[in-house]
Amino acid sequence: MLKPLLIAGALATTMAAVYAQNVPTATCKGCPATYISNDELQAYLTRAIARNQIDQQVRSVDAGKSGIAVGMVHRTRLDKPQPNSVAEHDHVSEVYHIISGSATLVTGPDLVDAQRRPATNENVRLLNGPGSNAASIRNGVTHQLKAGDAIIIPAGTGHLFTKIDDHITYIMIRIDPDKVVPWKDEAASKAYLAQQ
Repeated sequence: MLKPLLIAGALATTMAAVYAQNVPTATCKGCPATYISNDELQAYLTRAIARNQIDQQVRSVDAGKSGIAVGMVHRTRLDKPQPNSVAEHDHVSEVYHIISGSATLVTGPDLVDAQRRPATNENVRLLNGPGSNAASIRNGVTHQLKAGDAIIIPAGTGHLFTKIDDHITYIMIRIDPDKVVPWKDEAASKAYLAQQ
């Protein structure tokens, strides 16, 4: 009787150990959720319009294996692309969710005449890390963006607005697996918005 009980106990222990090894664990234990109110997002939009700013980081947080940032972007009318305005980010992928307006965006990995952005560039330091600007995108894919749409732009993929009808406003989610962008919490956001 003792032998079958010992075998059953050993089998149960072994199964528990195997099961414990296969149970997924959270990539960020104890990381808090980050809430951003619509009022705060609208304050960024108001600031963008008043100061003719394009891209502003609202938050940038540690999510365990990756950093995640939220930006508010507002672009005004564009009839033709500016010289060397293709952007490409080495480490940071971006997701745009269009809130209002419409535009034509070209994407693709084959950059023409790419030039590295200097490390002192504000976008490199604060928004999307190292990357390049380029003259154009060879064999790019054209996307017609409008309110409600979303687009995912992986790191290493060039992107360029070739036309903006009147304006385009979008929330940008940045996925930063190498954590190259500095953290920005709610207190830093409030301090930024309070600047004159």
